[in-house]
Amino acid sequence: MALLGWVPAPGGQQVPDARQPRFVHNASGRFESRWVQVRIQSSPSVLLKGMEGSVVGVWCAHGEGKCLFPDEAVRQEVLGKGLAPIQYVDADSQPTEVYPANPNGSPMGIAALCSEDGRHLAMMPHPERCFLTWQLPYVPPELGLQPKGPAPWIKLFQNAREWAEAHREGDSNGNGTQQ
Repeated sequence: MALLGWVPAPGGQQVPDARQPRFVHNASGRFESRWVQVRIQSSPSVLLKGMEGSVVGVWCAHGEGKCLFPDEAVRQEVLGKGLAPIQYVDADSQPTEVYPANPNGSPMGIAALCSEDGRHLAMMPHPERCFLTWQLPYVPPELGLQPKGPAPWIKLFQNAREWAEAHREGDSNGNGTQQ
């Protein structure tokens, strides 16, 4: 998505390739697969709506997850507009660049980029691998989650469905039927 210019696309404009933020090989030089924690920041992302401020665990599995900003001005614009909505965090829930909590070496722990209109989200962790509690390595009892129920990442997929239903092409009355 980054190399296509869909994210972050500040101002809705595609950034020239030489200046385009992108995800490159991990600083470790190898494929990284582990359970990590991330913080979800306020952003225009429709997928992360209602998840702002959450610190949640997520599986990561990638060889190219390090966020690279070839242009400092673009990086500042991305950060200023909240287009880097997910950050790897340490055990104290603080953004980190330290391995292994940040498995790829991304600056400021950046784990995702989104478009300014919120429709596109490119992230390196894999919420599709942990949206049910049985997919989690550990569930603290104080969270009150059911052993075989939804996990926090289910919200991302519910948001996707709600957005798609609300923006269904050809839907003239908002409920999925034609009049």
